[in-house]
Amino acid sequence: MLIGAHADDDALSHGTLAMLQAHGNQAYVVTLTTGNVGTQDPNLSRTQLAQIRRQEELAALAELGIPSDHYINLGYDDGLLEFEDRKAVVENLVRWIRKMRPDVLFAWDPGRNYQRWHKSDHRAAAYLAADAARAAMWRLLFEGQITQEGLKEYMIPEYLFYNDYDHEDENTIVDISEFVEKKVNAGAKYVSQFGPGWKNYKVNLSEAELKAMKDLTRNHMRIKDGKPIEGFRYYRGLPDALGK
Repeated sequence: MLIGAHADDDALSHGTLAMLQAHGNQAYVVTLTTGNVGTQDPNLSRTQLAQIRRQEELAALAELGIPSDHYINLGYDDGLLEFEDRKAVVENLVRWIRKMRPDVLFAWDPGRNYQRWHKSDHRAAAYLAADAARAAMWRLLFEGQITQEGLKEYMIPEYLFYNDYDHEDENTIVDISEFVEKKVNAGAKYVSQFGPGWKNYKVNLSEAELKAMKDLTRNHMRIKDGKPIEGFRYYRGLPDALGK
């Protein structure tokens, strides 16, 4: 299970998600916001943008082999996540963790022995995911999910924390050589966020514009020892110590 703030946060892990899905795992992506603010196009409304970003995310996940019913959007407003009712958001995430019972949680890295800097929604998502992981294991937290909904407490055993810059805390590198094209094709689906669609969104790109989108994704791919990679801070153990 991956928890992100926006539709496209999972792009940092697309190669790894495609690899896991290809090897018989079931990948789920939980997005906290609708992404209804992230555009410089003056002609798009919040409702239109939310719909566009949902379709872009579903199209990207399809490129990775992840089915549409594995995408869950919790519907919070973009840019304002840290101002939502924190208890309600954590409760919502705990419910999904207890339902899905993931073997591994992918999330924004909250920091190791310090609070890592992220922009507002990413910062909020990092700590909301961490707090939800901790709460999910305690039977008497959000007890109604257990007594009324038939769920069970659950402790996530392993974590892969991602970050979009400053990779010094990473301790796990994934070779995504076999999944580069899937990552490139998926990244090219985020038309409203990158390339010409950022300021002037249109549904159908020209052949040249599509190539530019794919080139952009390819050029941002990380390379280590000549191989395309994705990096994570891996943690295994009690969620109380995931930041240590």
